[in-house]
Amino acid sequence: MARAPVRWLAAGALTLTLTACYTPPWQTLPSMVSQADVQAQLGKPKEAYPLTPGVTRWLYPTKPFGEETIAADFDAQGRLLGTTQVLSMQEFNKVEIDKWTKTDVLHHFGEPVETSAFPLMKREVWTYRFKQDDVWFSMMNFYFDPDGIVKTTQISPDPLHEKRDNTLF
Repeated sequence: MARAPVRWLAAGALTLTLTACYTPPWQTLPSMVSQADVQAQLGKPKEAYPLTPGVTRWLYPTKPFGEETIAADFDAQGRLLGTTQVLSMQEFNKVEIDKWTKTDVLHHFGEPVETSAFPLMKREVWTYRFKQDDVWFSMMNFYFDPDGIVKTTQISPDPLHEKRDNTLF
C-alpha cells in the first residue's frame, strides 16, 4: 500500500516537469533564420504587413476566441529579426495617443476581433482579446476619431469569460 502513493507522487512530478519544460515553437526560432524556415515551423502567416522601411511583420492570430497573436518580424533580406506575442500590456503600451493611426494599429496587432461604431461620440472602436498580466481575460479597445487617429484606449473584461447569474428572472 505504501508504494501506490509514491508511484502517484513520482508520476505527478514527472507530469509537472514535462509541462514546465514546454516552450512554444515561436519562442525557439533563432534570429536571422529565413522566412521559409519560419513558415516551416509556424505555417503560413494569416496576415502580413510592412512596418518600418525594410521590415515586414507576419502575424499568427488565434482569434476569434484566442488571446494571442504571434508576430514574426523580418528584415529586407527576409531574415528573422525576432518574434513576440503582441496582445500584451507591454505591446499595447507602445501605442501613442493622438499619433497612431488605424494603419499603425492594424500593422502592429493585426485585424481586430470586433469593430464597433459610436456615431454620437464620432468614434470607431477596434477590440482585441488578450490575457491581461497573463491572468485576466480582457478586451483592449482602441477608440479612433473620424480621421482614424487613436484618441483613447480602454480595457474591459472579456464577456466570453464572465460568469453570469441567470437566477434573477
